[in-house]
Amino acid sequence: MESLLMDESKRILIVEDDPDTVKLVTAFLARDGYRVLSAHNGIAGLRLAREEKPDLVVLDLMLPGLDGWEICRAIRQESAVPIIMLTAMVDEEDRLAGLELGADDYVTKPYGLRELLSRIRALLRRSYGELSADDSDRLYAGDLVIDRSSGQVQ
Repeated sequence: MESLLMDESKRILIVEDDPDTVKLVTAFLARDGYRVLSAHNGIAGLRLAREEKPDLVVLDLMLPGLDGWEICRAIRQESAVPIIMLTAMVDEEDRLAGLELGADDYVTKPYGLRELLSRIRALLRRSYGELSADDSDRLYAGDLVIDRSSGQVQ
């Protein structure tokens, strides 16, 4: 039987040097059924991206070891994995540079976790077609998923 949470096997890599941010985003995404990998510096982040081949990367720009710009450039040369830049750099020039470099989305801090989740879902949907047309029949409330067409609750 197909799971109601179509995203649950999707792996998301978070490359962020702030441990509190990683904990918060990891808990929020895991609650929604995603498997989360994390790295706290650029070198480990690029290594994980190459070895684990995540379905989506959430990438900070200001990282120790290797910055997010370099990681994005390297990933883009090897993969079409969706990348969301999540950063405190708010200037239009930075946003444009990130998108031109290959990021699919650019979210500035502070941000809302629900907005980040919606952006992740949208990118996965566009990239992998993960959410089916009948997803509009699903209601999400925290850990609860109600499929109105089948009458199933998870």
